[in-house]
Amino acid sequence: MKFRRSERIIDMTHYLLEHPHQLVSLTLFAERFGSAKSSISEDLAIIKETFEKRGIGTLQTVPGAAGGVKFYSRVNEESAKEFIADLCRQIENPDRLLPGGYLYMMDLLGHPRIMNQVGKLLASAYADQKIDAIMTVATKGIPIAHAIAAHLNVPVVVVRRDSKVTEGPTVSINYVSGSTKRIQAMVLSKRSLKEGSKVLLVDDFMKGGGTINGMISLLAEFNASVAGIAVLVEAEYPERLINDYISLVKLKDVNEKEAAISVVEGNYFSKNIDFLLEDSE
Repeated sequence: MKFRRSERIIDMTHYLLEHPHQLVSLTLFAERFGSAKSSISEDLAIIKETFEKRGIGTLQTVPGAAGGVKFYSRVNEESAKEFIADLCRQIENPDRLLPGGYLYMMDLLGHPRIMNQVGKLLASAYADQKIDAIMTVATKGIPIAHAIAAHLNVPVVVVRRDSKVTEGPTVSINYVSGSTKRIQAMVLSKRSLKEGSKVLLVDDFMKGGGTINGMISLLAEFNASVAGIAVLVEAEYPERLINDYISLVKLKDVNEKEAAISVVEGNYFSKNIDFLLEDSE
């Protein structure tokens, strides 16, 4: 069957988007469409240009007999700023206020489009790093972790507060909460994480950083290392246990009496992120 170029490009685009951070051999596409590798290379050049212009991502070509092409999710700075500004506006809605100064966030964490974009922004920040797994603590960090993992094409490891019989042998540690100073437990199945893994730690909301610090201690039990720390919302906090992290949003203040929430962008744009160039057309 003979495929038109438009058909090849559509199919290759879909395949690459479904397999981020995976080396795809040009031979696979050549055999898939019965086309010469030179034609496939021309198609990929078109896809790469379009991806970068539209803020979708980029393609990296790996030369040599064992080479191929990899798709990386990336964003341009303008679209990232627009998304985070909109996220701040949504979080500032006074209807989110709960007793005790807490904020209702489940509608955002449960929204596929929002979580996909959160995942894309945070994955873009770590696109050039070696990451073997994403780790978070149940339960609200799970959708963020899965969103990032989908763009980095790595598994998610979920830490729990207590052990489950269905998880088999576990490793547990005690840690001190950064905000309440209470001693709490963390449990992870021994089968969840390979020894020596490089792990991206994820949290939905960070105050003192105790939860992240606990995960770092847990990684030590697996001889694993921290590849990075990604946070959706960080709170204004005087003494934090964690310094090196990336956040999308910063919660400056919550005034229950006046039903006011003050939110600004996090430190995302102060980090050395390789943004795509803006489309000048």
